[in-house]
Amino acid sequence: MRKLVAGLAFLLPVLLSGSALAEGEGRYQMERTGEGFVRLDTVTGEVSLCRETSGQIACRMAADERAAFEEELDALSRRVEALEKAQKSPLWDDKPRLPTDEEIDRTMGIMERMMQRLMAIVKNLEGEEEKTAPQEQPLPEKT
Repeated sequence: MRKLVAGLAFLLPVLLSGSALAEGEGRYQMERTGEGFVRLDTVTGEVSLCRETSGQIACRMAADERAAFEEELDALSRRVEALEKAQKSPLWDDKPRLPTDEEIDRTMGIMERMMQRLMAIVKNLEGEEEKTAPQEQPLPEKT
């Protein structure tokens, strides 16, 4: 059975690439086997084993696809566990903490320097504005 699935996995994409896709047939190609069907995804090349039960067809992934799926699932499970551990670390405390006096002093120092620079820029701009403003001449009186 495995030889049949492997043979179909390699032969069907080659056989179907020109004719099935050119004729506009569906994405999946079904072939009857002794124990059911083999379904080929003509886009991705994935092969699934299908069986007819009670008038319905149920498909399962082939063994090599199943192994790749389980490997990916295990990798994702490890990532989730690592993220959960990181969330429990002190950086992710449930209670927010207040800043220390040193952090407050540092922040206030930065803000003070920013305000001083801003005020210096404003004063500089005001001084330039006075220099470049035209001298006002008195308007003639109209009687």
